[in-house]
Amino acid sequence: MADEILATAPVLRFAPSPNGALHLGHAYSALMNDRIAVETNGRVLLRVEDLDRTRCKPQFEAAIVDDLAWLGLRFPAPRRQSEHGDDYAAALARLDRRGLVYPCFCSRSEIARVSNGQRDPDGAPLYAGTCRALSPAEARDRMARGDKAAFRLNMRLAVDAGPACLCWTEYGEGAVPSQPLAAPEVWGDVVLRGRDLAASYHLAVVVDDALQGVTDVVRGRDLLAATGVHRLLQALLGLPAPRYRHHRLVLDQSGAKLSKSRQSWSLAELRGIDLSPGEVRAALGFGAGAGGGLAVEFS
Repeated sequence: MADEILATAPVLRFAPSPNGALHLGHAYSALMNDRIAVETNGRVLLRVEDLDRTRCKPQFEAAIVDDLAWLGLRFPAPRRQSEHGDDYAAALARLDRRGLVYPCFCSRSEIARVSNGQRDPDGAPLYAGTCRALSPAEARDRMARGDKAAFRLNMRLAVDAGPACLCWTEYGEGAVPSQPLAAPEVWGDVVLRGRDLAASYHLAVVVDDALQGVTDVVRGRDLLAATGVHRLLQALLGLPAPRYRHHRLVLDQSGAKLSKSRQSWSLAELRGIDLSPGEVRAALGFGAGAGGGLAVEFS
């Protein structure tokens, strides 16, 4: 497949995880996708990133659709990651046949203990590659006796197998593109399939974007570093390279990024205090008028 996408009608996607309620950060991203689609005569798809079945619930997905409709955003029927495990398994098998994947039996506590304080861009302990040295026979024996394994990308071999100059087309929130150099190696040997998940975020998002024909990825700056891994996987799998637009993040009153784990105000709660969709859109910069007293700060 071509390394760069050429399309007359851009395809974008909004891809929430149904593990909690949407907040203003999600609303900003969804509205930014919608704005760019309107400006470029494109369309936005909805993807439900629900691989973690212990945290992702149908009621959260229903609430997401309801919140988006309240904002004036409606989508075709979504692609649910939980229904496409075979797609991710096929991609993983292609990488495995090239000798770029290995099983990892380390627990989180073991990884943290030998990381020497090193962290990946998400702040998690950086994996030291402990299981990389296991022989295929030893790995097979451990799996045969029931030891659970995650599957990791051998980053050194993967970078060597990829293009000499790996970059992507980045617009941010502007109209002038740049070509940042990808640095996937800062993540170490990333997980491609977890012990109990069909795929990690990195593998699933790359496969989904290709299968859905996504030409423009619009998402927050907190995922900027992850794009290096995604570009490497796209190159290794021969998948198209979307254009990327990493936007600002909405902050809370303390200056921290909004998140479900911090129990940031949800859209449902804002609806409960009688804020209108127009007021929320205006506060986020997507409409004329006042935001109804809703103050929003950005990173």
